[in-house]
Amino acid sequence: MSAETVFVTGATGFLGHHLVPQLVASGYRVRALARPTSDVRHLQDPNIEIVTGDVLDAATLQQSLAGCRHVVHAAGLFRFWGAREAFERVNVQGTANVVEAARKHAVARFIHISTIAVVGQHPPDVVIDETVKCQPADPYQRSKFDAENFVRMFARAANLPAIILRPGAFYGPWGRYAFNRLFFEDPLKGLRLQVHGGRRITFPAFVPDVARAIVAALQSGRTGETYNVSGEPLSHRQANAIVSRLAGISSLRLNISAGLMLQLARWMTAQAERTHREPYYPIHMASYVFQDWRVSSDKARVELGFTPTPFEEGARQTLEWYWAQGLFRRPRTAVNGAGP
Repeated sequence: MSAETVFVTGATGFLGHHLVPQLVASGYRVRALARPTSDVRHLQDPNIEIVTGDVLDAATLQQSLAGCRHVVHAAGLFRFWGAREAFERVNVQGTANVVEAARKHAVARFIHISTIAVVGQHPPDVVIDETVKCQPADPYQRSKFDAENFVRMFARAANLPAIILRPGAFYGPWGRYAFNRLFFEDPLKGLRLQVHGGRRITFPAFVPDVARAIVAALQSGRTGETYNVSGEPLSHRQANAIVSRLAGISSLRLNISAGLMLQLARWMTAQAERTHREPYYPIHMASYVFQDWRVSSDKARVELGFTPTPFEEGARQTLEWYWAQGLFRRPRTAVNGAGP
């Protein structure tokens, strides 16, 4: 019996670097969608077929899904700054194109990768499970919420066998943005800041864990369901302490007032309108780092067998990747035998 083929969008992204090898290791063949300018070196495998195109090319999608048993739609535009139209074009229209192609080819499973961030603004003490009301707070969050709703509409109206996964804040090898930058790269560069004394709760998701959850959803997820996929919530202070100890750097952080950081972020964001370059601290970052994200992944634990990697182990692997890539010098004081 021949292996089933999974069509994967976002195969060259942060998640794709982990997902595609995990699918192959699990016995699937992969047809990977990649833009002409993407680095596809990690996709050189007899069980991987590369299709050139993107999610805005509806005709290519219609042709490329022929013979595919499943779809994992992991492509998306994520930034803390950018035009609303750009997010809508990639995250909403792109999703619509992939959904329509999947419906035409009657795939058996459609795994849509969303984000817990669609919850948006929420009370600080709420536990975020899949039933919490979504109140998106920025263009990215709104576009991902709209994409979710489009998938659900097709699931109901056209019997699309869809499953929605909502990962937490990505971190791990191959990442250089968002959580990786704030909790790994900035401290390693000596930029060691925190707000609210580090007491805010964050929601890290080790990307290899997310890849494994996707495979589990293909095999045992219930169609029509939504699953949070995130590690254990922990405070910024806890995350900083773990990274600092593993990296052999100071655990001290400069506490900046929320008011000062917001003022700086607003000024930087205003300047970006002139420079057309993303500011280092965009104002939309505030809704992620100034809120408590007490995320529950209990549903995925029960139904998908999801077991998140402890943050200390995920952080160790992330630091090892940075050092192996030569992006930062490995300190002599790094723990767990990481020194030279």
